[in-house]
Amino acid sequence: MRITVQLRDAVAEALTAAQAAGALPAAGAADIAIEQPRDQGHGDFATNLPLRLARAMKMAPPAIASAIVEAFPASPDVDHVEVAGPGFINITLSDAWFQDQVEEIRAAGSAFGNTDSKSGQRIQVEFVSVNPTGPLHVGHARGAVIGSGLANLLEAAGADVTREYYVNDAGNQMRVFVETLYARYMQAAGRDVPLPEPAYPGEYVLDLARDIQLEDGGALVDLPREEAITALQKPGLDRTLALIRADLEQLGITYDVWFSEQSLFDSGRFDSAMKELEDGGYLVDRDGARWFASTQLGEDKDNVVIRSTGGHTYFASDIAYHAEKFKDRKFDEVIDVWGADHHGHVARMKAMATALGIDPSRLTIILNQIVSFREGGESLRFSKRKNVIVTVRELVDEVGADAVRYTFLSRGAEAQMEFDLDLAKQQSTENPVYYVQYAHARLAGILRTAAEHKVTWEDGDIRLLTHELEIDLIRQIVALPDVVDRAAERNEPQQIPHYATAVARSLQRFYEACRVISDEEDDLPVSKARLKLVEAAQIAIARCLSLMGMTAPERM
Repeated sequence: MRITVQLRDAVAEALTAAQAAGALPAAGAADIAIEQPRDQGHGDFATNLPLRLARAMKMAPPAIASAIVEAFPASPDVDHVEVAGPGFINITLSDAWFQDQVEEIRAAGSAFGNTDSKSGQRIQVEFVSVNPTGPLHVGHARGAVIGSGLANLLEAAGADVTREYYVNDAGNQMRVFVETLYARYMQAAGRDVPLPEPAYPGEYVLDLARDIQLEDGGALVDLPREEAITALQKPGLDRTLALIRADLEQLGITYDVWFSEQSLFDSGRFDSAMKELEDGGYLVDRDGARWFASTQLGEDKDNVVIRSTGGHTYFASDIAYHAEKFKDRKFDEVIDVWGADHHGHVARMKAMATALGIDPSRLTIILNQIVSFREGGESLRFSKRKNVIVTVRELVDEVGADAVRYTFLSRGAEAQMEFDLDLAKQQSTENPVYYVQYAHARLAGILRTAAEHKVTWEDGDIRLLTHELEIDLIRQIVALPDVVDRAAERNEPQQIPHYATAVARSLQRFYEACRVISDEEDDLPVSKARLKLVEAAQIAIARCLSLMGMTAPERM
């Protein structure tokens, strides 16, 4: 049983006992929260239950806390319980409990940190989903990393997660792209065909056109324009998606589903979603267009779904897509990770869910803010000029996938951030990426050295782990399952790099005070116990790196 669950049950038992003894009055159901105080001087765990019961019991919180502490059940896992501040209850665990956790972690291995708080939930995480019209720009990297890190986190909490990329292959931007591709194809064949207006100016379109022409031998040159454009859509889309896949794989990102927008129209899903809105009275015709009546659901204005030209809007496709997610595939929760420029889209997506009879709380939209980049002490302005990073691939080539992932995961999606390229490349403790990975390499090195010296530690006695910094290190390590639960509940993957850094700091203090491998025979029992702790710490750091989608180096 997790210690937080065990302590919650103990507090509930103490509350019931105090009420049965007449020390506290009845107060109805109480939600007991067990949390870790930021200041370890306030115990290992704490609850604010007395503060929450004060009004119902019509008693001062310290008096309620005293009664609960008095009735707290004895346990070998708890050293002492005390009243603190205006009515908190602080709980300090025994050293024996912390020592036992070393063996628990070693037994769990790579599964350490997994929980069941999201067990039974089917969750879709849709992220990146940029138009398949070219390589990924650096601006897409943050959402990619946040979406993938969040998916890893939700899986660790027990959820059945589907990672999905929504391929916008039915909209106007796709048409512009294929028209540009056609012009480039004809130009590559020596035909004087101007670029359309608007057009995609990137040189990559010319490269794609040349590749297609090389493959088909110029078979499309003499076809009528529209027929050739239609014929170019699939090879153009396939090649662009291959570029996007390759860019994402460089970041360690893969998807379970690549969902085609066009399939919504081919399957009739788009029409059925529009009919459902119409039957519910949420579609109105005005000014030659068809509108979603968002104002009926508290929005400031209605939103166009079918233009006067007959074409659909992105919002209309999103309606059909989310109807498909919730009603056809029956996801319990859908999480969309979008760029900050979608801010105005959030409220109408919630309104859409309500109109379709879907609880809007089941739809979470995470907006990641724009990232600025810095190098050589100066902010970078991205352009096509030489040596200025433009694509995700170039960013990964510059600093490495691990640095990109850690940096983007280290801040909440809603926070503005500056990516320091120089810091990301530093091999020093000032670079948090290096600091955490070096901690893992150092732990691996200690275990490797022990093995080379023929030191085995399976029979190590964990009761010899009594140094204050040994217990502090264990205290940091054992928090991972609770960090996973809390981060998964709040959709905050940034909690994992914060936790990993805290463990690395505790390791540094431990190294400085506690020699692990000693040449003295008399020190061998303590060395064996400490090697078990080192192994447990390595498991925790490796688990964090895995959750962040990073490598866990054995040597650095």
